Amino acid sequence: MSQVRRRIVQNIIENQTRANAANRLARFSPESAQISSDPSAEFARLPQHLKPSASWWDANYAINVFTPDQLKKRVPKSVFKAHLASIKENKPLDDTVADVVATALKDWAVSRGATHFTHWFQPIQLATAEKHDSFVSPTGDHRSILEFSGKELIRGESDASSFPNGGLRTTAEARGYTAWDPSSPAFIRHYGGTTTLYIPCIFCSWTGEALDVKAPVLRSLDAVSKEATRLLRIIGDTKVESVRTQLGAEQEFFLIDRNYFLERSDLLLAGRTVLGAKPPKG
Repeated sequence: MSQVRRRIVQNIIENQTRANAANRLARFSPESAQISSDPSAEFARLPQHLKPSASWWDANYAINVFTPDQLKKRVPKSVFKAHLASIKENKPLDDTVADVVATALKDWAVSRGATHFTHWFQPIQLATAEKHDSFVSPTGDHRSILEFSGKELIRGESDASSFPNGGLRTTAEARGYTAWDPSSPAFIRHYGGTTTLYIPCIFCSWTGEALDVKAPVLRSLDAVSKEATRLLRIIGDTKVESVRTQLGAEQEFFLIDRNYFLERSDLLLAGRTVLGAKPPKG
């Protein structure tokens, strides 16, 4: 086939593809075959049978996330309270409580089709990493059972030498551990025909040094909570136990000498800068 004929055939195929796409869009919006830039308008033009109802959202939103409500349904009240307290107070979880939580998590994951779990973390190479294991354990009589202990939930072991750490180590020191972060909910991921339970973790060396990007963030949040709690108790709020950071302050704060402050009428009257030079940007 010559280049001219090949080009003609290609143009015919492209035109037919555009026409088919326009026809499919016109089925949903007979009055217009153009996509609107307003998502709400697009949703309004959908046929009623294609619009998810409020009950559908309630039943399916976060369906693959192990939320506190899911845990509350599956464990005794005392275990649920102990789990929430460990998150709020940043304290280790008792082994007995951890076993109950792990069993509940495993039962929920299996009900969603999962047969494997992974400790999911973010090493300092700025990419996610996973350490996969199976719920299936052989019993020795040509059978198997599904098991998941609190020890497997709380801590996993990976080879830290596989990730950059900024220095050389001996083989005996090439140990890295993944530790469960209960402040982030576990979730189910369907990929490649398999279903896996993902457990968010931090990644540290055997000496406690952070080998990921999440552990420093959690330590920073803990430091902010400690100092904010101390400050609140100084100013009179003696009942506060911890402070959880939800939003970062997107402002800059300046300390001004008292003498200069008293000379600024805008600061005295409005409590903010009203007069002054234009900013270099904007």
